[in-house]
Amino acid sequence: MKTRHLLTVIFLISNLSLAQQPANPAALNNATRSYIAQHRQEIMREFQDFLAIPNIATDTPNIQKNADALTRMLKKRGLEVQILKVEGAPPVVLAALPPLPDRHTVTFYAHYDGQPVNKADWKQDPWLPTLVSRNGSFDDPEARIYARSAGDDKNSIIELLTALDALQSAQIRPSVNIKFLFEGEEEAGSPHLDEILSRFGPSLQSDLWVICDGPTNQNGEPQLVFGSRGIVTVQITAFGPNRPLHSGHYGNWAPNPIVELAHLISRLRTEDAEITIPHFYGPVRPLTAAEQAALKNVPNVDQQLRKELALGRVEDRQTLAEQIMKPALNLDRIEGGGAGPKPANAIPSSATAYIDFRLVPDQTPEIVKQQLEAYLRSLGYFLAGKPPTDAERLQHGRLLQVVWGAGYPPQRTPIDAPVSQAVIAAARTVTGNSLALLPSLGASTPSSLFEQQFKKPVITLPTANYDDNQHAANENLKLKNLWDGIALYAGIFATVGSLWK
Repeated sequence: MKTRHLLTVIFLISNLSLAQQPANPAALNNATRSYIAQHRQEIMREFQDFLAIPNIATDTPNIQKNADALTRMLKKRGLEVQILKVEGAPPVVLAALPPLPDRHTVTFYAHYDGQPVNKADWKQDPWLPTLVSRNGSFDDPEARIYARSAGDDKNSIIELLTALDALQSAQIRPSVNIKFLFEGEEEAGSPHLDEILSRFGPSLQSDLWVICDGPTNQNGEPQLVFGSRGIVTVQITAFGPNRPLHSGHYGNWAPNPIVELAHLISRLRTEDAEITIPHFYGPVRPLTAAEQAALKNVPNVDQQLRKELALGRVEDRQTLAEQIMKPALNLDRIEGGGAGPKPANAIPSSATAYIDFRLVPDQTPEIVKQQLEAYLRSLGYFLAGKPPTDAERLQHGRLLQVVWGAGYPPQRTPIDAPVSQAVIAAARTVTGNSLALLPSLGASTPSSLFEQQFKKPVITLPTANYDDNQHAANENLKLKNLWDGIALYAGIFATVGSLWK
């Protein structure tokens, strides 16, 4: 048995009979920061080694290497590891410390897969972690490490494990029973997660789920988020002639599918982001008084972001925090007529709009599908689920192919629930009053799957810098966020159980 594993087991067993006592916040924070300062090289070496393993969900051999690395990292800390597998899915890694009686159980979720990369867009190899620092050290507050998944989401895994190391070093035991669940296809839409949760439900029972993903507030302050918007995607294809036609010979006669889509999109949403699909907002759950109060205290970063992003206007004149409480219709891209610097003067045969809907309680992907398709039919369109034949093109003057993608519903835990207040209080033992409370994340996470399967609260604790280029080239993590994330998780591990009434 390895030394660290042995010490962990001895430490846990020696504390089984002790009453649960709250950790002293100041002493805990000092101990954690001291541990970080003494072990920066070791922490960074583990982080860089982990980042160096390619982690695209469809890259089966390397995904397995990630799962194997995670297993080793967890076992050396004394956690019991179980690999959860279903056909066609990357391994899901479940780990737990030996449980203590009469304690709440909290499962911390993160994902170890990352977005696909185009190496040509990166300044360095995305699988060769690169430190950029003004003084060449890890202490530079502006130092960043560049690699795929540096901020989304391998950073959270390293922070969680190092927080456990810091507590063990200080002989401070967690105030709750801890489980970790690390998924390997979140960036692919978590298509197998529901099956995983259902099949392995008995091993996954928990009193609280914490989603460890996403960015801190844009002003740099840490934040807790009590829900996330749902999502459903759709591709809408319009059709013109069955082959491209010369725009001079056939313009003003043969319908142009790009023009068709442009007019259609203008009937789905306004310039100020209002969705004009009939009854779209009918299912939307109003914000509670506690959620409205929380929004008033969210830092207003709009002017900062408008300057940073060179935005001459914003949609709907409300703040960013207010806008992400609403559903959204986003046009991802339009394809049609080919690509390149010299487009042909032609009427294309088809054009496709890629749309994502962001959903809020109590909307669901199924409701949105019904609403959109009913509206399109009311506008006179015939809807096809596959590419139409020439006979169908001739029969239907207004024809669309509608293909729905994966999605999941929104989720939101009440801010004023006892468990929420306990997590807020635990976080503030580390952050003080510099803690933003957001009713919902603008992005989408699989949090609804945990809520639906286990009927337990779900809260999100993000730690990455907001400008980490997640999902894009040159993804990075500010090292200050890494150190702060470790301290925050350690504080929650150590205190949330004693604050949970």
